[in-house]
Amino acid sequence: MSRILLVEDEIHLAEGLRFNLEAEGHSVQIIDKGEDALTRLLTAREPFDLVVLDVMLPGKDGFTVAQELRQARNYVPVLMLTARGRPEDVLRGFESGADDYLPKPFELSILLARITSLLRRTQWLRGIGEQPPSDTYSFDGRVVDFENLELRTGKKTYRLTVMEAELLRYLIRNAGHPVSRRAILAEVWNLREDTDTRAIDNFIVRLRRYIEPDQSQPRYVLTVRGIGYKFVRDSKGKAGSK
Repeated sequence: MSRILLVEDEIHLAEGLRFNLEAEGHSVQIIDKGEDALTRLLTAREPFDLVVLDVMLPGKDGFTVAQELRQARNYVPVLMLTARGRPEDVLRGFESGADDYLPKPFELSILLARITSLLRRTQWLRGIGEQPPSDTYSFDGRVVDFENLELRTGKKTYRLTVMEAELLRYLIRNAGHPVSRRAILAEVWNLREDTDTRAIDNFIVRLRRYIEPDQSQPRYVLTVRGIGYKFVRDSKGKAGSK
């Protein structure tokens, strides 16, 4: 039985979601404040398998809650559920550390499918149940494990969010070729072309922090002036794919 923390201040919605989630076999705890969510997850360290997090909360909003969780190295899967569905809000949610983002109103079947997907990934990380096929990529002494959301370099292992992993996957698939910020929005986040692209730059900064020996002189994720970014396989600038 999976334990889900539902952070939602609309009581009727929260109770309806709890009813449906419990009917699917999950255990659900409801709280209505961001600060209380952080207390239970970071201070009390209660073991939840998933957090369904509203953005519009009294006190600390969902963006802040997700960001503080990640800063504290708590990587419980977070599904943001909110009426703020503009592309800029979706990007901000991913940037704050959310693993998925579902705007209201939503179809219950879609929500349940998203939750099932995130919980399956949690089980894989814990070594429970059938493991997925190997999905890794190696370059210049670094290994990206896309299924387990890890990047290993030397003796260090970095945890990736789903969106960080998907951005890195897209860059690798296009290794040696410049990709525009607009293309990244469309192909990675399924957002329309007129969305502000500045959030992409913030994701690139984070990926470089994990990958690059010197972030001020990147070797692998290069900026292509006037276009976007390009991934090269090794520090000699030889691009490749695997």
